[in-house]
Amino acid sequence: MEEEPGVDIETLIDEFEYIPGHFHLEMNLNFESCTPVQFRRRDIKMKRDTLQFQLEFDSGFQQFGVRNLQGVFSFYLDEFDTAKDIFVSITQDDHNNLNAWANLAYVYDRLDMEDQASQCTDKLSHLMGLEEEDSKEVRLRAARCLAEQGYAHAFDVGLLNEEDNMEKLMAGISLYEKALEYGKHEIPVEEKRSWFFTMASLCMRLDRLLMKKEDAEMSRLINFNKTLNLLRESVKSSSCHYKALAWCYIGMMLEKQQTFSTTPMGIHDCGYSGKDPLDCFGKALVDAKDDPLILNRLAKIFYFLGKQDMAIGICNMALDALQDPKRNWQAYSTRAQIFIKMYVRDLERAKMGLGGMPDREYLTNAKSDLTSILNVYPCLKTYFDMGQVCYYMGVDAVQELLVVDENALDTALVCIAKATEFDLGDMLPEIQLLKGKCLRVKNEEQNAIECFKQAIQLDNKGFLGTESFRYLMEMLLSLYSQHSISAENLTHEVECWVKKAQEIYTPEKVSQELQVVCRNNTAEVVNLSKVMIGAGKMDLVKLLFQSMKVNVRKPGLSFRSSSF
Repeated sequence: MEEEPGVDIETLIDEFEYIPGHFHLEMNLNFESCTPVQFRRRDIKMKRDTLQFQLEFDSGFQQFGVRNLQGVFSFYLDEFDTAKDIFVSITQDDHNNLNAWANLAYVYDRLDMEDQASQCTDKLSHLMGLEEEDSKEVRLRAARCLAEQGYAHAFDVGLLNEEDNMEKLMAGISLYEKALEYGKHEIPVEEKRSWFFTMASLCMRLDRLLMKKEDAEMSRLINFNKTLNLLRESVKSSSCHYKALAWCYIGMMLEKQQTFSTTPMGIHDCGYSGKDPLDCFGKALVDAKDDPLILNRLAKIFYFLGKQDMAIGICNMALDALQDPKRNWQAYSTRAQIFIKMYVRDLERAKMGLGGMPDREYLTNAKSDLTSILNVYPCLKTYFDMGQVCYYMGVDAVQELLVVDENALDTALVCIAKATEFDLGDMLPEIQLLKGKCLRVKNEEQNAIECFKQAIQLDNKGFLGTESFRYLMEMLLSLYSQHSISAENLTHEVECWVKKAQEIYTPEKVSQELQVVCRNNTAEVVNLSKVMIGAGKMDLVKLLFQSMKVNVRKPGLSFRSSSF
């Protein structure tokens, strides 16, 4: 009997309401990049590293969604064998995983392994129900397939603006809703709650973007009420992980109710009327108290929320539960980052005349925590954080222009050098910025300028941290005042890098930084402007003087240090 030909992937695309796999999704990841190749690879690698941490944290219902996405990222990093091995391992652990079979068929096809690709397509055809009537099992497989695709949208790369980000978040939420519709009552209750939690996370990210838009209150209200309902179901989970974080998120949502003109109905419908956010945070800690991994996750959340005292307290709880730096390095790392942030926060206030000198004990404590883990978990982030600490220890507070501890500054440069030895170390603008600041204080002006230039070139379009541009302008003007650069060369440099900055940052951010530079270097800017007028650079002169009139607050110094 003649064997029937295998069903190709195009047939599946034509005949079904959904398409398994990740390579066809309308994600920036699957399209030709608008950003330079090296930036795209950097962003993919960073997302993949995040997924590895996520897999350690969530090894339950959504682990296959995480692993599928890891395989996709590996494929786009040209690690085809790694991608293939990941997809194969998923099909072995979960024989019914539609996305894994579809992704594996795609990789085999790209590797010109036609027989293997055909076998995967046949298997996919069978699992999707092409050979049988629709059944509960088929619909459950479809639901899980769609949920994994919805999860992937939260990790897209190359998002150039907030509208693009919102679009991806809404697409992810929509895929989860479609998954719930497909699976209906066949989805196990606990698995469904894990989906609710992830949907709520996407909705919360969407709300942060909607808050920036004018006349978006109605859209926010709908999204806000949906989020609370999802979280209400999530706290019923038997998983301490989902339960603790869901209570934390409910507390965060309740803190936002004052941003509406009227109390959202979701608060009343879910039974949270008059509930104090602190009570929700307390419930989260009760559920997480015996699990250092969850406590570390909560500490990170409070750290990014700016609740530093609470974050330190939670880190202490995690360390009380598990003090071994090798097994609980994250608690030491997070606590060190908090100490650094608290020092920089007080430093900013001192520079604005709103407080006294920052407490350098923060730096001592941060260094102690980082020292505890450097030997057991040396990584890019740890060396970068240690470099920050040593930099602040090595320079005078407030002005940061004089060396007060040469050894500390040298140690900072050593840490930066070690950080660059790790994968991505030479691709992060944060590291080049810190290196430039160290060299600036050591009076190595030309080397510092090169670092600031490199930091700008490594920034993604639309990035909010513009300190490198400010430092570069100030360094160039400093060389001009020292007669180390001619007016003509300075004009060329300023014109070139202002144009470069305008290509990368928003016009508001460029004007913001130029304002600070002009006001701190008025005499040099006036002299430079005269030369520019003589050279016919009227647009640039106009930009400089317009910037001096803008009354906006410069970004906090801690922005970039917490950006990766």
